[in-house]
Amino acid sequence: MQHICVLHGPNLNLLGVREPDVYGQVTFDEMNRRIKERAKALDMEARIFQSNSEGEIIDLIQEAMKWADAIIINPGAYTHYAYAIRDALVASRLPIVEVHLTNVHAREEWRRHSVIAPIATGQIIGFGMNGYLLALSAVKTLLEESHR
Repeated sequence: MQHICVLHGPNLNLLGVREPDVYGQVTFDEMNRRIKERAKALDMEARIFQSNSEGEIIDLIQEAMKWADAIIINPGAYTHYAYAIRDALVASRLPIVEVHLTNVHAREEWRRHSVIAPIATGQIIGFGMNGYLLALSAVKTLLEESHR
C-alpha cells in the first residue's frame, strides 16, 4: 500500500464558506472524505493535513519524509512566494503534485507564478476538488511506473 501525504495550505479549511462562487460549494470535510475514499479505492492511504502556518507546513513535509511515498500539496497563497516550503519539498526527494482548485492562469496576475511548479512532478489546476482525485490517480501511476 502506498502512503500519500495530502497538504492543504492556508484558508483551504474554509472551503464551502470562503468565496463559494470561486472555490465551490464542497466543504473542506466533504473534500477530505472524498480524497480518503478515492485513495482507498486505489489501494492507497491518504493522510491529510491543513495548516495556515508556513512553518507548520514545512514541519509536516519533513515528517512525511519518514513515511510518505508522495506528496500532494495545495500551498494556497504560499504558492507564489514560499521558498522555504519549496526547499522542504525538494529535500523530501518525493514525487510532488501541486494542486489548485481554480485555474490560476485565468485569475489575477500575481496568482500565475508558482515557486513550487519548477520542482513539482506535475500540476493539476482548475478542476476544483476533483483535482485532488486526479492527483491521487497520477501519483498511483507514477509510483507503479517507478517500480517496474
